[in-house]
Amino acid sequence: MAHVVVAGDVMLDRYLFGFTDRISPEAPVPVVHVQETDDRAGGAANVAVNLASLGVTTQLVGVVGKDDAADLLQAILKNRGIQCNFHRVDDRPTITKTRVQSRGQQLIRLDRENTAAMPGDAVVSVLRKSIKGAGAVVLSDYGKGALSSVTTMIDVCRDAKIPVLVDPKGTDFSKYRGATLITPNQAEFEVVAGSCSSDDELVQRARAMLDDLDLNALLVTRGEKGMLLLESDMAPVFLSTQAREVYDVTGAGDTVIAMLAGALASGASLASAAALANIAAGLVVRKIGVATVTPGEIRVSLHQRGQGGRGLVGPDELKLMVAESRDRSERVIMTNGCFDVLHAGHVSYLEEAKSLGDRLIVAVNDDESVRRLKGESRPINALEDRLLVLAGLAAVDWVVPFSDDTPAALIAAVLPDVLVKGGDYDPNEIAGAKDVLQNGGEVRILAFRDGHSSSRIIDKLSD
Repeated sequence: MAHVVVAGDVMLDRYLFGFTDRISPEAPVPVVHVQETDDRAGGAANVAVNLASLGVTTQLVGVVGKDDAADLLQAILKNRGIQCNFHRVDDRPTITKTRVQSRGQQLIRLDRENTAAMPGDAVVSVLRKSIKGAGAVVLSDYGKGALSSVTTMIDVCRDAKIPVLVDPKGTDFSKYRGATLITPNQAEFEVVAGSCSSDDELVQRARAMLDDLDLNALLVTRGEKGMLLLESDMAPVFLSTQAREVYDVTGAGDTVIAMLAGALASGASLASAAALANIAAGLVVRKIGVATVTPGEIRVSLHQRGQGGRGLVGPDELKLMVAESRDRSERVIMTNGCFDVLHAGHVSYLEEAKSLGDRLIVAVNDDESVRRLKGESRPINALEDRLLVLAGLAAVDWVVPFSDDTPAALIAAVLPDVLVKGGDYDPNEIAGAKDVLQNGGEVRILAFRDGHSSSRIIDKLSD
């Protein structure tokens, strides 16, 4: 599993949601009747939460006060499976940003913080101890003082041969010299590098920064224009925006750098990581406040664009992908089975099933349901192995496990256009057939190839 360490300015983001229907008699401001309070991890902590949402093992290094806000923040992060390596101090509060929202708009933000520079030795020491085994390190700079020794932190990561990604702040990017990659937005970039009147000038100035700061790569986020990725000795890559609706850009940069780090730590190329980060950014700006995206949302987004979205899925994720397929007038086929020892008959059967439409779903009995159906000696192969093998077949689009004796409930939730079963069955006896037929779908019976069965293979092994 990918492992990423995040270090930087951690903060607590508090949202007060309510309605307003009058102006205060005390001042020309709206009166908000607060109905809901939502506390979330912000700043570098939001980067960590984004990583955890992607399934990445995450550690967080930061500075907090000795106060209730720090305890609350740590509890939120612990609940997400994030290991907190906090340096607690007496002379400053935990950074807290309180936003008042009404009717989908932010009315005011109240900040509690002390941004005076602090000695960085303690934070560097915590970072040095935390990065063992990490696949990437993210330094999230919000200019609040936790990264006052950022140059030393970069050196520590480079000495450990760990990629270090920086979300920069301020007008002095020289302190980030030697980082693997930095991710300024275009406004931040132009403040440092100069105004860019064209894409060519943007690339020219970005390449100059790349060389001057000894970076491996530079990713410039450009809002509605997408992103620019520039790697050393590589042609520039412009990524067009993926957002269809924009509700709130708060924390979008956190999502971008988290997706980049998680993908790189998983072994992806920088170009692939940037493409995924661009998709993630397009998803997160459609949500209110600091938010995250999940692997399922990424896969659905890829599926929407016809760029993949295949593989292992859960029931909720599957329903979203089927809905997207129907939006494109695709015909959805579904079958099910144990698929314990995959053989040529299975492959032929699945290829024939796929030929009936555009997308093939294979529902697979989990280990307990196989034992109930076939006895304690089965399955031979565990569920995870069976799912992975099926997902690797060219004919199969989605593989989803189920734990009941039959997939009737899952089929009723998905309602495929065609339900397929292999063997000698009466269509009316097939699990889920009634729901599919009532919905206007078809039920098809396909024959397995003669001479191929899992039981026969298992019997030969025991001879």
